[in-house]
Amino acid sequence: MLEQHGVQLWLPETDGPVDHHNPTHQALIVMLGAQSKREVQRARFRVVTAMRAQAREQGRYLGGRPPYGYRLTGAGPHPNAAQARWGRRLQRLEPDPATAAHVRWMFAQRLDGQSLASIARALNDAGIPCPSGIDPARNPHRSGDRWTLRTVAAILANPRYTGRQVWNRQPAHNHTDARRSEQAPIRRNPTVDWVVSTQQAHTALVSEQDFVAVQAIRSHRSAHDGTTRRYLFTGLLRCGPCGRRLESHWINQRPGYRCRHGHTSTQQPTNPRRKILYLSERPGTSVTSCRCGRVGVTLS
Repeated sequence: MLEQHGVQLWLPETDGPVDHHNPTHQALIVMLGAQSKREVQRARFRVVTAMRAQAREQGRYLGGRPPYGYRLTGAGPHPNAAQARWGRRLQRLEPDPATAAHVRWMFAQRLDGQSLASIARALNDAGIPCPSGIDPARNPHRSGDRWTLRTVAAILANPRYTGRQVWNRQPAHNHTDARRSEQAPIRRNPTVDWVVSTQQAHTALVSEQDFVAVQAIRSHRSAHDGTTRRYLFTGLLRCGPCGRRLESHWINQRPGYRCRHGHTSTQQPTNPRRKILYLSERPGTSVTSCRCGRVGVTLS
């Protein structure tokens, strides 16, 4: 590309311009590239190691969007002398008077046995702004008009509400992008890679015992008799009218599937609801496609 545009590359190591046709210069370029990559990796390792120690041992807030229910406040001068000379200061999380009560209410409702859909529906009915509605400038890729199941689930699964600082929950390249679709899922790192502070770093909105109890409610999938139930067609069946995947459901002592769209919505229905579709998985049958009344189910 440089030759095509008539640009010469000069390096101190070659005492002048680089000859791309010279084998010695080619080997030198490869070596310099490997050294540069090594320095980048070493610098990245040092930075990540320092950030892990700061989050775990000091509970330091390392940037990013504050969780719903919190706001940022000053925490004193920056301990790094160079950063302090530039006027940068430490920050920490403190409960937001306008939204912290909603977070406590969500955890209380979940512990009381309420579903995610009912919690989101109640918030929408009460006219409480969702996180993207509270801070639209930092959420330009979202509409901010209502609560969704995904938003409620993300809040109930965030361990920072216990007062501990958590870092590395999502990959560094998974930053908020205005071009990202609203429906694009947010990727999370495995929980074993999360860095949790050893001490509480800010005011907790929920106790650690209640937080663990909420996660157990969310992740509980075992049967009452302790057996493991298997669903062969999970993720393969779709509802004809709405296009959503059928959810697994144990019915009549055998695996089955159902579509409850309109019955588990986060908003009040505007049209008459269809009846809940139930489809039983019968052993010994090989199904390629079938139709059940007005609802078409297709296996892929």
